[in-house]
Amino acid sequence: MYTMGIDIGSTATKGVIMQDGQEIVISKMVDVGTGTSGVHRVLDAILSDSGLSLDDMAYIIATGYGRTNFEFANRQMSELSCHAKGASWRIPEARTIIDIGGQDAKAIKLDGNGGMVNFVMNEKCAAGTGRFLDVMARVLETTVDGLGELDLRSTEDLSITSTCTVFAESEVISLLSNGRAVEDIVHAIHESVAKRACGLASRVGVSDPVVMTGGVARNQGVVRAIERELKREIIVPDNPQITGALGAALLAWEAVK
Repeated sequence: MYTMGIDIGSTATKGVIMQDGQEIVISKMVDVGTGTSGVHRVLDAILSDSGLSLDDMAYIIATGYGRTNFEFANRQMSELSCHAKGASWRIPEARTIIDIGGQDAKAIKLDGNGGMVNFVMNEKCAAGTGRFLDVMARVLETTVDGLGELDLRSTEDLSITSTCTVFAESEVISLLSNGRAVEDIVHAIHESVAKRACGLASRVGVSDPVVMTGGVARNQGVVRAIERELKREIIVPDNPQITGALGAALLAWEAVK
């Protein structure tokens, strides 16, 4: 039995097909937001590469900001439920999830069965999200993917005190004007993101193991900063950005098994 999960986020759309709730058949991601183009591109990719069709899908769940844009879904579900399900399937012992996406950040507390017992979200401000890193990378004339490597070369601790993206951008520009090294500024940016994420986590109560999901989890500089802030190891699963789509596919299987 095949089920599909589609996670239509603010900056990327992800799709996963699972077989019998046990095996990931295929997963894909395109860097397109909530518009129908991104949805259909992911759909075309996972179906063509897997050799399957929509008729082969027993159930489809859509999640994320743009979940109502996917007309083939049998059901739409909150990304909170989907991230909890996806993370606990990958790391069954997970108790805390920190998810940082393109436009929001969330912390989720899980019980011993992988069920969600508490959560906190930041969806009102870009600070501490992938969008924040996009803005800072542009100011520093580098790429988001290059931030983690720059962080490794930092030799001096700097701080960014503003909790607003606009004001933080002004701080970064000021640091550049004062001749501060780009590597040290990047390190400070990551520390700022970590403090925001850990503030959310502390509100739900941090229990080990802590799992980090979302696209920002690919940035090792942010992961290291969160580890320093929480004083504990952070587990990052493979392809952390597909966690929501994976959870949606698993919940689709549970709906029809």
